[in-house]
Amino acid sequence: MRSPIDVDPEGRTSLAATAERAPAPWRRVLPWLSVGLAFAVVALVVAWALAPGLFTAQDPYTGVPADKLAPPSAAHWFGTDPTGRDLFTRVVYGARYSLLGGTVAVGVGLVAGTALGVIAGSIGGFLDELLMRVVDVLLSIPGLLLSLSVIILLGFGTTNAAIAVGVTSVAAFARLSRSEVVRVRRTEYVEAAFGSGGRWWSVLLRHVLPNSLTAVLALAALQFGTAVLAISTLGFLGYGAPPPTPEWGLLISEGRSHLATSWWLTTLPGLVVVVVVLSANRISGWISERREGAR
Repeated sequence: MRSPIDVDPEGRTSLAATAERAPAPWRRVLPWLSVGLAFAVVALVVAWALAPGLFTAQDPYTGVPADKLAPPSAAHWFGTDPTGRDLFTRVVYGARYSLLGGTVAVGVGLVAGTALGVIAGSIGGFLDELLMRVVDVLLSIPGLLLSLSVIILLGFGTTNAAIAVGVTSVAAFARLSRSEVVRVRRTEYVEAAFGSGGRWWSVLLRHVLPNSLTAVLALAALQFGTAVLAISTLGFLGYGAPPPTPEWGLLISEGRSHLATSWWLTTLPGLVVVVVVLSANRISGWISERREGAR
């Protein structure tokens, strides 16, 4: 019988090996805590977009010149900009533009990409090969370059920038939805549904689509964060909403010339973007974990 301090073949004490095998309580709680925090962040930002007046009483477009470039304080949580406008107020009102743009971008990619993937995966043959080669071409083009090309065709603005970002995600949705449809079509219950006389459309709608969309929804959550970041990038470059719209990327861009003396103009809006993107990524990971656990 080994004592608690005996050494196992790998050189660790049996007590240490037992402690390693038994998960610590914080290891069980931390994943759920991070998921809850991610949902709380997204819920807060959505509330900003839907009812910004509940979080601030100041005007995002007018300021007090005497308060220009004031650092963060109890009166101005994020400080003020060069015209004396409250930066926190502008970030809160800017959530509407950034989240709307992210939603439009994900909607474009989800609808168009999933439709292409479902058609390719369910029909197969020459059509499948043709659509997947188109997807390969889209994947070979850098996302930012493709977005800029679409914006040049559509024009500037938050909505056009969102559509441009959505076009860049069509290929990812198409590739994933096609692989999921092909996987589900090979399962026994789908074969049994066809064998019992089920029609193609009914089997597709009742069995194939419901069991292949979980991974697509996880990708949609991931792409939402990516879309918010991409739209902010386009706004930073001047291809998004025009001034004085309080769009997050534009706010960061406007603070560049004061970065050495007024760090909060770029740092705090940038942190908001980072936190929102990380929260969306964590929610996407949680959906994927639940999907893997359900298999």
